[in-house]
Amino acid sequence: MKLSTKGRYGLRLMLELALHSEEGPVLLRDIAQRQEISEKYLWQLIAKLKKAGLVNSLRGASKGYALARTPSEITLKDIISVLEGDICLVDCVNNPNSCKRAQTCVSREVWKEVNDNLLGTLASFTLKEIAERQKFKKASLTYAI
Repeated sequence: MKLSTKGRYGLRLMLELALHSEEGPVLLRDIAQRQEISEKYLWQLIAKLKKAGLVNSLRGASKGYALARTPSEITLKDIISVLEGDICLVDCVNNPNSCKRAQTCVSREVWKEVNDNLLGTLASFTLKEIAERQKFKKASLTYAI
């Protein structure tokens, strides 16, 4: 399994919103500039995140985008699921009817366990924790210079 740019850039987008949440709504062009991602591509991602209820758009004097929930309530699994779709390593894990051997196949059991562990790990990372890691990393690099 390999994440596409949707998942990787989507996390960076959400991370920017979390890191700048105290400053108010963030413009996509500012995120695009800081993250070196095409603003056009970010529009595609933000539309999905907004539709899923993870992001709000604000109009008027304080226009831009903001998280719809606190960073501690948004998990990496939430973000990846919205942008990448169903997270499943093998079709038979979520749909046993896709394989006539599903009921007797030990491989399916192994893949299910691996898949469950992956989902659990993704769910264990909150956007708050990821943002805190980013702040620490930035502070460590600044101090080292």
